[in-house]
Amino acid sequence: MKKTTAWQFAVLCGVPFVMVLGNSMLIPVFPQMKQAMNLTQFQVGLIITFFSLPAGILIPFAGYLSDRFGRKVIIVPALFLYGFGGLVSGFAALLMDRPFPVVLAGRILQGMGAGGTYQLAMALTGDIFQSKERTKALGMLEASNGLGKVISPILGALVAMLSWYAPFFLYSIVTYPIALGVWFLVKEPKHEKATESLKKYGQKLCDVFCQKGKTLLASYLSGMVVLFTLFGVMSWVSDFLESEYKIFAIKKGFFLAIPVTAMALTSYLSGMWLSKQPQWSKAAVIFGTVGATVVLVLTPLFTNIYLFMLILMLLGVFIGSVLPPVNSIITGATKSDQRGIVTSLYGTVRFFGVAIGPPTFGLAVSYGKWAMFIGAAAISAVAALAAVLFITTPPKPE
Repeated sequence: MKKTTAWQFAVLCGVPFVMVLGNSMLIPVFPQMKQAMNLTQFQVGLIITFFSLPAGILIPFAGYLSDRFGRKVIIVPALFLYGFGGLVSGFAALLMDRPFPVVLAGRILQGMGAGGTYQLAMALTGDIFQSKERTKALGMLEASNGLGKVISPILGALVAMLSWYAPFFLYSIVTYPIALGVWFLVKEPKHEKATESLKKYGQKLCDVFCQKGKTLLASYLSGMVVLFTLFGVMSWVSDFLESEYKIFAIKKGFFLAIPVTAMALTSYLSGMWLSKQPQWSKAAVIFGTVGATVVLVLTPLFTNIYLFMLILMLLGVFIGSVLPPVNSIITGATKSDQRGIVTSLYGTVRFFGVAIGPPTFGLAVSYGKWAMFIGAAAISAVAALAAVLFITTPPKPE
């Protein structure tokens, strides 16, 4: 990788890094939010949902606009909106007696901004790297996302020592420099831009799915399910560590960082390996989804804190082994003028997985820990079966 390209890629890696703070940084603060705003476990999960749903809904439109007008002109304003939404939530919590509705409104704004960021960074990376380096770069991009997940629970717990709402203000502090870096440092390569109307563009998308639909849909399902599992489990674990093991604050942040560290490291290593062995992409997806299924079934058996964290670490490993090959399969399935919308649709299902994870686990735990984990394992098993039946080895990069 050339030095100039490395600088551009470093800035692009900042985009998924700050995006993952949008949810992961708040998970260790859930118990404090729950107490401060007098919320139920389901309601506190909506803080994730109200961010992720608008992001997922808007991602395809952002993808269409990026294919038509360029990636940067969408990414940069979206980053600024993301930071502004954090300020709205933060000031609502600071100034209002009953801030929950306005906090959710700020989260909606953040989600709208998030809809035009990470998946377009993936598409822009796919535009910049046109060789064997693409799979490696996408693996590093996913690893940056994972690094954000590693740091965010510790960072969230640390900042929350000032106040439970302090993490909201941090979003603009870390996001605005990244936005400026993307605008001034990243050179967007020329590629064939879409010129069709939205109707014709939709028809082109239908054509893509007619040709690659089974592989794309199975890949989408795998990515959605593992993130549903990750955020559902982690939101439950945040409360469980306090209620069952009396682990709080920074110490809890480090405990929560264990599975996501395993996920991030696995994402990086699997991305590096698959860049040299792309024919194993399907096998990697199957390995990860099957492994996650087994771990979810076994998790309720472990009550010792160290064994409990070990099994969660294994869950992180299996989730981390799924995401880079799914990224590679999806970005490699289409041409550059279609890549934005296809990767953006993937972003939609990823965000939907994140959105429904915490409130679903919050409702399911009322039926007992075993029911919650067995149900999650069944969903993971469906994703594994879809991968076996429908995913095909991706073609060589353009």
